[in-house]
Amino acid sequence: MKSSTNRLVYSDQLGRICPDCCQPKQNCRCKKTSTGPKSDGIVRIQRETKGRKGKGVTLVSGIPLAESELKMLAKALKQKCGTGGTVKNGIIEIQGDHRDLLMGLLQEKGWTVKKAGG
Repeated sequence: MKSSTNRLVYSDQLGRICPDCCQPKQNCRCKKTSTGPKSDGIVRIQRETKGRKGKGVTLVSGIPLAESELKMLAKALKQKCGTGGTVKNGIIEIQGDHRDLLMGLLQEKGWTVKKAGG
């Protein structure tokens, strides 16, 4: 008796299979159709220390890009700031307080940028 949750995850002929569209990873239809999160067109920059043992991070949210493009933008921003960071749930986290620098960089790209929070 076969269960509907059993799927092919690897094939000798095709390699890794995408679990969502059941196509080979290089021909995956899911990544091409993914769009960025819906936003109001304003990129918000805020500083946060909550849950990080007093260490501050700069959060950049509201960027209307797909996940892969968001990761490339985060990489470029981290290089400009000279620090580390990550992308979580469509929000770019940059280590340290770099609000002013990031505000200028994002305005150069043509986005409306606001400082959020206190």
